[in-house]
Amino acid sequence: MTVRAGREFLAIPGPTTMPDQVLQAMHRPALDIYSSEMVELTESLLRDLSKLFATQGKSYIYISNGHGAWEATLSNVLSRGDKVLVLESGRFAIGWGMAAAAMGADVEVLKGDWRRAIRPAEVEERLRRDKDHTIKAILAVQVDTASGAYNDIEAIGRAIKAAGHPALFMVDTVASLGCMPFEMDKWYVDVAMSGSQKGLMTPPGLGFVAANDRAWDAHKKADLRTPYWDWTEREGSEHYRKYAGTAPVHLLFALREAINMLHAEGLENAFERHRLLGEAVRRAVAVWGEGQVLGFNIAEPAERSNTVTTVTAMGADPAAIQRYAKEKCGVVLGTGIGDLQGQAFRIAHMGHVNAPMILGTLGVIEVALTALNIPHGKAGADAAIQWLGENVKA
Repeated sequence: MTVRAGREFLAIPGPTTMPDQVLQAMHRPALDIYSSEMVELTESLLRDLSKLFATQGKSYIYISNGHGAWEATLSNVLSRGDKVLVLESGRFAIGWGMAAAAMGADVEVLKGDWRRAIRPAEVEERLRRDKDHTIKAILAVQVDTASGAYNDIEAIGRAIKAAGHPALFMVDTVASLGCMPFEMDKWYVDVAMSGSQKGLMTPPGLGFVAANDRAWDAHKKADLRTPYWDWTEREGSEHYRKYAGTAPVHLLFALREAINMLHAEGLENAFERHRLLGEAVRRAVAVWGEGQVLGFNIAEPAERSNTVTTVTAMGADPAAIQRYAKEKCGVVLGTGIGDLQGQAFRIAHMGHVNAPMILGTLGVIEVALTALNIPHGKAGADAAIQWLGENVKA
């Protein structure tokens, strides 16, 4: 017996559930890729991506996922043997660093852990010890979707500035762009990257990179450059060079509609929606945790992200919760990955998400906890409802 009907709801941190308008935007004939309409579409998207990154720098669109965009950032500014400092807060900055090492960089990890965000003071201290400025780039993520950590990129940027260090500051915004503030220029970020499938509500397959003048200065000397990722190649006068060949036309239609939706809502309103819904999830998890089984992976409340919550399960099988939610109720929860494999599940609240989606997801999790006899504090969903009722005024 199940209580599900219709398509599954994806409460996973990418690819997220897409709006019907975005899906419908792709259901049209392809453009002539040499037409003025195609050129205008590209130019409008590049302008709007730079606005989303909050930079006066240039933006680039790649036919890739986030891992491809990682490679685009690295290959355009590094030379073989360059030292890269990776700021650990979970899995994804480490993965970015592994890509750098595979490409020939000398990678050092500033050790963190999976239960905390990056400490800016530790970054500053390490950079002050680098008297010879051997570190050429610093890699960080704004939100780590494995651990659920939110990193204060503004504070890290200030720490780098305070150390007087010339290394490029490079930030992954895959799980944050369009969902929470990101100010590339104001926060001293030199290179930023993202992907289409999370906050930007578009199918997987597009990677985005933004670069400022300091990044371009490094680019001129970089020897890891290859034709597909190369910014110089993409600055060529022929439009097809913006994509190193055939444009991903239907994904671009989808992205255009998704960004239009963000414009219609207002970016600040989208940020506030994510804050309210993220806190609603946290209120529910805090109540469930009274049963001494479920809990937050990230220990400090201020370091928990507004886009994904990683819930640990001590003495219970998180996979059983996921199976029940999916098979009986049609809600797909994210699995624990990396160091948290088999120890956690993840609730995404990013991109195309609203109160009915979140409250429904929380209700399904409570049903699963009850059906599986997993100890938990009662009325977690009620705590989320109370929070929203008190903070979304009539």
